[in-house]
Formats: sequence, structure tokens, C-alpha cells
Amino acid sequence: MPGSPARFPRVAIVGRPGTPDLAAPLARLAGFLSSHGHAVVLEADTARHTPLPGHATAEADALGSRADLAIVLGGDGTMLSIARRVAPHDVPLIGVNQGRLGFLTDIPLAAMEETLGPMLAGRYVEERRTMLVATVVRAAGREEAEPALNDVVVNRGGGGSMIECAVEIDGRFAYAMRADGIIVSTPTGSTAYALSAGGPILDPRIAAISLVPVAPHALTHRPVALSDTATVTIAVLRGTDATVHCDGHAHYPLTEGDRVVIRRAPHPARLLHPEGYDYFAMLREKLHWSETPERLKERRGA
Repeated sequence: MPGSPARFPRVAIVGRPGTPDLAAPLARLAGFLSSHGHAVVLEADTARHTPLPGHATAEADALGSRADLAIVLGGDGTMLSIARRVAPHDVPLIGVNQGRLGFLTDIPLAAMEETLGPMLAGRYVEERRTMLVATVVRAAGREEAEPALNDVVVNRGGGGSMIECAVEIDGRFAYAMRADGIIVSTPTGSTAYALSAGGPILDPRIAAISLVPVAPHALTHRPVALSDTATVTIAVLRGTDATVHCDGHAHYPLTEGDRVVIRRAPHPARLLHPEGYDYFAMLREKLHWSETPERLKERRGA
């Protein structure tokens, strides 16, 4: 039997709301799981947009206590959103790619059932990915906290002017700079916004985070890699329309005197991959390393 309901008796399915072609693969996946003895729980937003009668539903914030595994049908944005919710409950995630690049959703839709069968039976590669928690400390003393799997970004708003901020590492002043912003990235986020800003790609096995300036005024400000045990504090010195973003999802306005304190979250995200998963093979495919322009053109036209 290709699946083992004893290992993951309750499986949550999460789709990207509003995806026009979600209904068919959602029904395929739910039917596949049910036929192998798994109880299916549909994330409530997914069920509202793509009803699938006969299965239980649960709000996203409740999935951690209602499922032993979550399977995402969508792109990396959907994975990031659900990871923030289920990581504190130690629920692993599997990603089936319906997006574009899919660094986290690495199972192709066409091979969904044949890939999931062995994984549900216990044949998979597991990664534990570092997460961050950002605490916004207001000048008046009020605090708000938000988790992130990819990155925490402090940047300027729509006013067009740079922000000026001071960076402390473990309570010690490191530097002040004027820039469009600064990215604090996990290894997972090192292939996202941080990469486009010139940051390094961090192997997920490295216990590190990176600080990546965005369009700094002084070109001597370069990306810095730190231990993931470090506490990074970013204080807004000037910039009335500054904001902080966590995974591009949670947005908090910042004013002068506000601080953002970023630490490693107590719970990592658990990602499950098919047997034979190779991080650098994935990068080679997604980033088209070693491809010639001619071969890229042929692949895109295929």
C-alpha cells in the first residue's frame, strides 16, 4: 500500500485562494488521500473558494491542532503563509507547485500522486528551516510581534526618500546607514528578495541569517552573514513613512524612534521533500544555472 494513514492520519490541504484551475487538482488530491485512508481537512479559505463536499474544514490558524501534515497546492507565498501558522505545532509541510519558480513547492503537479505515495509511507527527506520573529517596539513602549520564514524587511514607504536607521547586533551598535531599506533574511529567504538585492544564497543547513542593505547611499555597506542566534535591532532614526514587512505579508508602519527587534523563532518550519531531493539541483533548475540562451529559449517555447 503506497500510503500509511498511521503516519499522517489527518492531512490538511491548502490551496491558493482564487486560483482558477484549482478545483481539478484539489479534487484529485483529496480523492487520493481518502483512498489511502487519510482523513482530509480542507483549509477554510480554500473550501470557500473551491468547495469540496464531504470533507472537514478548519480555519488556517486552527490547522496546527487539526492535522498531522499539511499539503499546499500553490506557490511559495501560500507555503510561507501556512508555515507561519503550523510551525509552532510541529506540523510538517509538503508543497505541490502551482506557482512559477517554486523554491518551496517542489513537487510538480503532473507527478503529484506518484510522488506523494512514497512520502506518505515515510520515504522522504526532512528539512527544518529557521524562522524569525520580529517584534516592533514603539517609541511609546507598545509591542507587536510577527513570525517570518523568508525575511523581515524594513524599508521606505511611497514618499520616495531614503530612511536612516541604526543597526545593533546582540545589543552592540554595528552601523548606521541611509538606504531604501534593509533585509534580515533566513537561508530560506536568501533566494527571494535578498537575492535580488545582492545578498548571498545561504545553504539551509547553515545556522545563519543575512543582513542585506537595499540601495544603500554608501556603497561600502555590504551584506553581512550572522549566526542565527544573534539578535538584530533596527532603529528608525529618520523616515516618517518607513514600514516593516514580514514575508511580504504582515505590514506595520514605523515612525522615528520605533525599533524592530529580530530573533530566531523558537519553532522551525518542517519541510518534507521527495527522496533524492538535492538543494543545489533545485537551484540549478530554478535559477537556470549552466543554461545557454538558446536552451532557455527552447525550454520556454516548449
